Amino acid sequence: MELGIDSFASTNKEFEEHASKSNSQIMAELIERVVAAEKAGLDRFGIGEHHREEFLDSSPALILSAAASKTKKIKLSSAVTVLSTADPVRVYQNYATLDLISNGRAEIIVGRGSFSEAFPLFGYNLNEYDAIFKEKLELLLEINQNKTITWTGKYRPALTKQNIYPKPVKKQLPIWLGVGGTPESFIRAGTLGMPLMIAIIGGHTHRFRPYIDLYKEAGQKAGHSIEKLKVGIHALGYVGEDSEQTKNEFFPGYQKIFTKIGKERGWGETTRDHFNSQVSEKGALLVGSPEEVAQKIRIHSEALGGISCLNFQMNVAGLPHEKLLESIELIGKKVKPILTLN
Repeated sequence: MELGIDSFASTNKEFEEHASKSNSQIMAELIERVVAAEKAGLDRFGIGEHHREEFLDSSPALILSAAASKTKKIKLSSAVTVLSTADPVRVYQNYATLDLISNGRAEIIVGRGSFSEAFPLFGYNLNEYDAIFKEKLELLLEINQNKTITWTGKYRPALTKQNIYPKPVKKQLPIWLGVGGTPESFIRAGTLGMPLMIAIIGGHTHRFRPYIDLYKEAGQKAGHSIEKLKVGIHALGYVGEDSEQTKNEFFPGYQKIFTKIGKERGWGETTRDHFNSQVSEKGALLVGSPEEVAQKIRIHSEALGGISCLNFQMNVAGLPHEKLLESIELIGKKVKPILTLN
């Protein structure tokens, strides 16, 4: 199983620890964490895409290119590319360029995104959310699989015998489908034979098993081998030497951020009882000691029928940069060896 880190390049300016930092410093610290992840022996690092004041990741391929210049082995991925509001031609070109810069380490996770701000920003109708995504995904896969493209759609000008350059180091870029909890998205990924990245940020992880079964059934029905149908997880997590201290460090920022998001989406306030249920054995949060988190990853993997990778998203709690570096090292030096032994 591959282990990695995901980041949304959060400014965290609502936290005193980060209020005085410039955006340049925040970006420099993010690149430092990518370097630290590689040094710790982790396999991948992903950067999200948002178009909001509290995030600096509107151009993840650019951030990943900066990280590529300072690393040699770690895979570099979007997490996720908001494909509905992007041009698939430019997405392919950007990540093919990243693949050249990084000597074959670029991957793309495409999704519809969990925020809607990109739709009015780029002039798209949110009511056509799914149709836009479906069409653009088909075009991106067509570009990735073929040298010359002839294509017609509703949401982008037609292409007639067009060659798209540059080409990546690899014959094809690895493209994952990032999903939440919509069964149709799992079936779509399976039918297309795409690896699946599931964002599990709350609830009980095992509830996704029926959707994963749908994914694999759809994939095999479409003629794809079971080996091709890989499942990954994007999860909120934070690892420290002492379990209780680690949870106490993570909770205040987690509560602040998710209470804020909850007000936007009509959820209730995030309480300590809610948090405690999420850090329990079946809960989605991977917060605790290395041994505790490794055991929980094993439980999650077994419940979901086996996963090929897991990415920790840990900068949702406003923790100091130094604490994030310590956590990254523990994931690489302690969590990963435990999983490897088992």
